Amino acid sequence: MRINIVGRQFEITDPIRLHIEKKAEKLSSYKGFVQQMDFLVWKESPTKEQYAVEVTVDVERHEDFIAKAEGPDVYDAIDEVVVKADRQLHDHREKLKSVR
Repeated sequence: MRINIVGRQFEITDPIRLHIEKKAEKLSSYKGFVQQMDFLVWKESPTKEQYAVEVTVDVERHEDFIAKAEGPDVYDAIDEVVVKADRQLHDHREKLKSVR
C-alpha cells in the first residue's frame, strides 16, 4: 500500500508526515483491497488558523473513497479524516462480505 502526502501551499514537516504515516497504519487492515492513499493538506486561509485534510483511497474494483476534515489543528484534522476513511472502508468491506 502506497501513501502519498502532499501539502498545497503548506509545508509538510517531518512530525506531520510521521503523524500521517502512523495514522495510515490504522488502515493497514484493509490492505487486501486498498492500493494507494493520497493525503492532501492545506491551510484554508492565510489570515486564520484553519486547516483542511483530504484523503483519497484507491480501492480495487471500486471508485475511490474520499474523506475530508477541517479544523483549527492540523493533527486533529488528520485524526478525523482517518476515522472517516476507516468508516467508509469498513462499510465497503462489510458490504462485500454480505454479497458473498
